Amino acid sequence: MSSTPAPDYTYLRELVFQYSQNVLEPSHDHLFQSRLVGVLHRQGMSRLDELVHLLRRAKSPELERAVAEAMTINETSFFRDSRSFDLLRTEVLPKVVEARRASRKLRLLSAASSTGQEAYSLAILLREHFPHLTGWNIRVEAADICSEVVERARQGRYHRIEMNRGLPARLLVRYFDRAGEDWIVKPEIAELCTFSQANLCAALPYKEHFDVVFMRNVMLYLSLETRRALLTAVHRLIASDGYLFLGAAEQPPDRSLWTTVLSGGTCHYRPR
Repeated sequence: MSSTPAPDYTYLRELVFQYSQNVLEPSHDHLFQSRLVGVLHRQGMSRLDELVHLLRRAKSPELERAVAEAMTINETSFFRDSRSFDLLRTEVLPKVVEARRASRKLRLLSAASSTGQEAYSLAILLREHFPHLTGWNIRVEAADICSEVVERARQGRYHRIEMNRGLPARLLVRYFDRAGEDWIVKPEIAELCTFSQANLCAALPYKEHFDVVFMRNVMLYLSLETRRALLTAVHRLIASDGYLFLGAAEQPPDRSLWTTVLSGGTCHYRPR
């Protein structure tokens, strides 16, 4: 009786790194089976070793990209890590608004935006606490490597369980419309947000500077070299008086480019 061949996890880890620069440790090999279920199903397969064999034989960029996208971390919620949003509301945005009073223009970036909750949280914060900015040219840009989550973000439709994670009830009823078990973001919030598929570790698809960049919990799975290159690219994109928010466990690898500012029980970074 023959046993099922073991998948070549090393090959899969290297493929993911090639496309997304995410470093997956061997201790996480078990995640391939659960996260690649959809890819296997679309290929009419049930085993990872079959998929690896097809990847080696077909050399299909589309299939390779689908595997890499499926292995990205898409953990998110509304107003995740409330301290960052509190600081943005009480200190950062008032300063940015004052500095942009002449141009009446604001640009915010949600990098690795997943299914869009962070970008919509930024838009809700602006509408809720800065109503006097009505008439300003405001844009919340959002980007993620995974086409599937980008499409979900564009739809702005979330199950009630997702809505219960971080979103106060008063904001739920004010900025979302109910559709059965789901809630759909209202046009006044959706119109502020633009979602794009983009690999942050490749050329970033933006030509203008951002006043605020949220790039939280993105670098946890990147190599030091990739983190350094990514933060250098972000430094070129951020306004000279802009603000960068990273995850609580993240720090810029090149301190010569960034000044750390401690405030409100958390920290953010200013470009040097």
